[in-house]
Amino acid sequence: MAVLGHVDSGKTSLLDKIRGTGVQAREAGGITQHIGASFLPTDAIKKVCGPLFAKMAGEGQEIPGLLVIDTPGHEIFTNLRARGGSAADIAILVVDVNRGFQPQTNESLKILQSRKVPFVIALNKVDMVSGWKKNPKTQFITQSIKEQDPFVQTALDELLYNVVGTLSILGFSSEAFYRVKDFTKEVSIVPVSARSGEGIPELLAVLVGLTQQYLQKKLDQTEKPTRGIVLEVKEEIGLGVTANIILIDGNLKKSDSIVLAKRDSVVITKPKAILLPKPLDEMRDPRDKFLPVNEVYAAAGIKIASPDLEGVLPGSPVYASADESKIEEFKKLIESEMKSVFVKTDKKGVILKCDTIGSLEAITDMLKRQNVPVSMADIGPVTRRDVVEALAIKENDRHLGVVLAFNVKILQDAQEEADANHIRIFHDQVIYSPD
Repeated sequence: MAVLGHVDSGKTSLLDKIRGTGVQAREAGGITQHIGASFLPTDAIKKVCGPLFAKMAGEGQEIPGLLVIDTPGHEIFTNLRARGGSAADIAILVVDVNRGFQPQTNESLKILQSRKVPFVIALNKVDMVSGWKKNPKTQFITQSIKEQDPFVQTALDELLYNVVGTLSILGFSSEAFYRVKDFTKEVSIVPVSARSGEGIPELLAVLVGLTQQYLQKKLDQTEKPTRGIVLEVKEEIGLGVTANIILIDGNLKKSDSIVLAKRDSVVITKPKAILLPKPLDEMRDPRDKFLPVNEVYAAAGIKIASPDLEGVLPGSPVYASADESKIEEFKKLIESEMKSVFVKTDKKGVILKCDTIGSLEAITDMLKRQNVPVSMADIGPVTRRDVVEALAIKENDRHLGVVLAFNVKILQDAQEEADANHIRIFHDQVIYSPD
């Protein structure tokens, strides 16, 4: 499940409320810059939903839980968000109740539409509706709405129907979830507050119902090839180099061979360890230790440890199998995918260095849309060679002779070369800031 929406719509805050964590406060600039994942087990969902769970779940195969992918919200992350969207079977589209649909809301909707992903609208920040009174005795939004003054109920209805109208123009039939007659034909809109928690039981209950109606076949992972996406690669004390991965399909065993992408090669390795974060913990910053397992089924956020992971690219695809004939097939598949990512041309343009493939794709795409030529786009720290290339470009065009660095280190000799030749290195961890 993916959570999408405009920047500042409250996506991570909503998940924080569900998980009881503080992930958003730890993000650079308070904005999600990369994809993260956390698992919501069925028991936790049942506890939050209360009697609504049984009502919405109905008959059929019980869901094993929800793996939630939290995605960046700003337009700069179109491709990164699309990568998260493509990994998702179902989605929450978060909309600020007072602002309605915004540019990235429309963009997120297009991603879901193009991939035919069923979704629910979380109409967030209802507690910011003028005159709203929080009922500390309940988190059920239907009960909270009944207890509001009539003018507040009217104001909420007007804001809600602004969203209904926008969705209608975009080709979607929608309605407040408590008025929906057929959840497969109408998009459900659930008023929520990430701050107070109101509406979260109903939001999860609607998601459970949609999951069972749309995804019965997808809940069976036995026939699917094992594939995923690398979130992050880093050194862990006691484990060595590890990779955080979203396992999208299939199952992964310690005995399987895993195929991953490096900058100029494809690596085939076996995991020394497969580790799962505890339920409700966030992949990027777990509060508790990971649990070692011998096998894991999708969908899951996992950490693998292996001596061969150094240099594996964040944002790249992962495949795994015990069948050696399939491994060679996966290797060729990754090689072809990687060829389309990196830019190295003879034309004069800016030098771009990023930390992940998702960031690289997104920023390259943004620069193209702004008609800014790119001479080179790559993963890794800013090196002296990057600065020398920018200097050569500056001799022909002083505006293009710069280095753009997103969330990567600037090596000392590169900084010294830049200072000596007055080459600007634009460096930040946050590309968009609401300030």
